Amino acid sequence: MDQTERRAPNRPATVRPVTPGQRAAQAERTGGEPTLEFADMVPYDAYVQASALHRMQHPLSSDPGEMSFLMVSQIMELYFGLTCHELRETQRLIRADQVWEALAPLRRAKLHLEGLNAAWQGLRWMSPADFNRFRNLLGEASGFQSAMYRQLEFLLGLRDPTLIRPFRRQTDVYAALTAALATPSLWDDVLALLARRGFDLPADLLDRDVAVEHDPHPSVEAAWVRIYDDGSPDNHVRLLGEALSSVAEEFGDWRWNHVKAVQRTMGAKVGSGGSAGLAWLQRSMARVVFPELWSARTAM
Repeated sequence: MDQTERRAPNRPATVRPVTPGQRAAQAERTGGEPTLEFADMVPYDAYVQASALHRMQHPLSSDPGEMSFLMVSQIMELYFGLTCHELRETQRLIRADQVWEALAPLRRAKLHLEGLNAAWQGLRWMSPADFNRFRNLLGEASGFQSAMYRQLEFLLGLRDPTLIRPFRRQTDVYAALTAALATPSLWDDVLALLARRGFDLPADLLDRDVAVEHDPHPSVEAAWVRIYDDGSPDNHVRLLGEALSSVAEEFGDWRWNHVKAVQRTMGAKVGSGGSAGLAWLQRSMARVVFPELWSARTAM
């Protein structure tokens, strides 16, 4: 089989790779006009699955505003998954001591989080009256129950094993979340990297139970103070710290935007999933992503 005929994993069979030479020949045949006839489904649809995506909206009411709420929620789910993808790639590279290479997926993750934050703009029109027109139809459904958001939190080091309990009857989802809890977070991998680079981190910190949320440690803070003290351009760990800080900032902005959206549409009402709503979100913001990266700045 020719290399151009091989399909990537999970690529729909109707998407056929095209070489630059084939593309140039096609443009010559059509005089530069786009191709308008295809033997099968349109290749764009085959690749992006656009038709499938646009069949996934099932509003529960006739209120026209519900579609905004539903589609923005789905867009956020996609961004959660995309950011997780980039952070896992970052982990892979850090574990291989490829710090310079790890900067690229981290910077992409930061941009994806910017897109995630921008998605909130699509809901700024929503007042309590607007939300109340369909809120009751959601039943106990709540963003609190997003499994992919939990995956993102776990990757960033925010870990609470009790939060996977709602998924116990969704065996595949529950298994994936359980596995994520048992796997080191990105911050755990960064700490292991610092230890490999000669920074003095205690063994009980490096060998701790990764399912438990990391407590800030003075040795980690001291390591970052030393790292930032070296301003040389080849200090890639310092660049890693800045890229991680940008990711943490954007994620913090998303949490704050969530608080503001709840304030705008619900005030201090009880959350749809039974949580304390606004108060619960405000308390959760006290949990800091990559904590020693921030505390070290006081000592620099």
